[in-house]
Amino acid sequence: METHLHWQDFMKVDMRVGTILSAELFKEAKMPAYKMIVDFGEFGKRKTSAQITKLYAAKELIGKQVVAVINFPPKQIANMMSECLVLGVVGLDNDVTLLSPTKKVINGLRIG
Repeated sequence: METHLHWQDFMKVDMRVGTILSAELFKEAKMPAYKMIVDFGEFGKRKTSAQITKLYAAKELIGKQVVAVINFPPKQIANMMSECLVLGVVGLDNDVTLLSPTKKVINGLRIG
C-alpha cells in the first residue's frame, strides 16, 4: 500500500552533499563496512560507517561526493558514534551503490 508523504515531512529530512575525506576498513563492525569522515562544508566534518565494501575500495572513495542525511541523532556503531547516514541504492544482493551528484557541487548544499 502506498503511503503519501506531506511536503513538510520531506523537508524535515536534512539531506546534504558532502565529500569523503577519509575511508578505512571498520574492523570492529559486525558487517563489512568502512569508517569514513565526510566534509559537509559549513555543517562540518562528520564521522559515519557505511556497508559499501562490495562495490567500493576505500581508496576510490576519497574525494567522492555523496548524499547523506545529517539530522539524525548520533548512533553508536561498534566503537564509533555515527553522525550522518550516507545514502545509497540497496541491490538484490545487499550491495550498495552510493547516491552522488553527477557534477561537483559545493559541500553542504541541500537536496530538494
